[in-house]
Amino acid sequence: MIDANNPALESWVEVPENSDFPIQNLPFGIFRTPTNPAPRMCTRIGDFVVDLAVMNYLSLFEDLEIDNDVFTASYLNDFIQLGKTKTRALRNRLSNLLQKGNEEISNLSWHFLHPIDKVEMLLPIKVGDYTDFYSSIEHATNVGCLFRDPENALLPNWKHLPVGYHGRASSIVASGTPITRPNGQTRPNSEEPPVFGPSKLLDFELEMAFIVGRETKLGQSVSTTEAEDYIFGMLLFNDWSARDIQSWEYVPLGPFLGKSFASTVSPWIVTLDALDPFRVEGPVQDPAVLPYLQYEGKHNFDIALEVEIKPEKGAGKVVSQSNFKFLYWNICQQLAHHTSNGCNLNVGDLCASGTISGKDVNSYGSMLEITWRGTKPVQMPDGSLRKFLHDGDTVIMRGHCAKNGVRIGFGEAVGTILAAH
Repeated sequence: MIDANNPALESWVEVPENSDFPIQNLPFGIFRTPTNPAPRMCTRIGDFVVDLAVMNYLSLFEDLEIDNDVFTASYLNDFIQLGKTKTRALRNRLSNLLQKGNEEISNLSWHFLHPIDKVEMLLPIKVGDYTDFYSSIEHATNVGCLFRDPENALLPNWKHLPVGYHGRASSIVASGTPITRPNGQTRPNSEEPPVFGPSKLLDFELEMAFIVGRETKLGQSVSTTEAEDYIFGMLLFNDWSARDIQSWEYVPLGPFLGKSFASTVSPWIVTLDALDPFRVEGPVQDPAVLPYLQYEGKHNFDIALEVEIKPEKGAGKVVSQSNFKFLYWNICQQLAHHTSNGCNLNVGDLCASGTISGKDVNSYGSMLEITWRGTKPVQMPDGSLRKFLHDGDTVIMRGHCAKNGVRIGFGEAVGTILAAH
């Protein structure tokens, strides 16, 4: 067992019941405060952000031999690049410092504990490259039924490789960043020429993403056995999608402007170490995959996911309850396939799962599926209907694991839709 994962641990910091952030989590992020606007590294426990730069200044990490610049960097990339031996040691040290029995440290807590509502959480990593996979068989089948022959919903390659495409890294934004409805070219009437204007079919996509923790050289491939050594942790990911722009543009080269206008990430990267107790078997893959995609062990994780839509006024509604364990292609297979041609990886690269859907409508991961392309609108508490997203709607994604009395969560990935320019 990883020391920091011990389910018996308790903290001298008060942790509310059902918090995403018990002492067994200790994710990593970047924050700033009104009194000190410089971005810096942090973790979270309960409703408090823990300033790691200050803890380091107080010589609480001196045995770890981590340079001060790592704690005061604007992104986590330098920390992640230290490697899992160092990052695991810091998480274990934090666990020790925050445990009951170390109350003497609590006398210093006013220096490094900040209430979560008094800080601003920032984008945790500088994303160099971003790859979006398409790894949910339920989602791929639903899309195939909607746009092609239901008898042949999956394309011939789908069960043989993790389908993916290279996305736009520059428009990945931190939770809380407003999302402007994109303008684009669409063709609402197939008998008439295309038009330009605001997307009318704006959608969310419920995804998770992993962060690459080790670089590879051009020409190098990573096996499924090695893959988790190259993955630092995971976060929530909302890959906003303009369905009408996408459907007109995507042939023959795939998604472009219908995707690149924005993607939202949660501010906390939960380490693979923290997720280790929540491993589960993945779906049976039939037909058998090629040798380079075969794997041993459990590489799916039981992460309960949900999406809430909250109108500008009035109560919100949870429209999706899914689970990361449904993914047909796991993160090791995704990374192994990504590097199988020799494509090189850099620390901080982000790889998203693709929309995560389950077998029933309550677990579908997009409005495209939930409303079946707008034919079955969702009724909101105020009586209004949603085929797709409206201006003023706030989309809130959440995710957590729970086992043996321990709950590990990711917080929220939040975005509010603004009217098109």
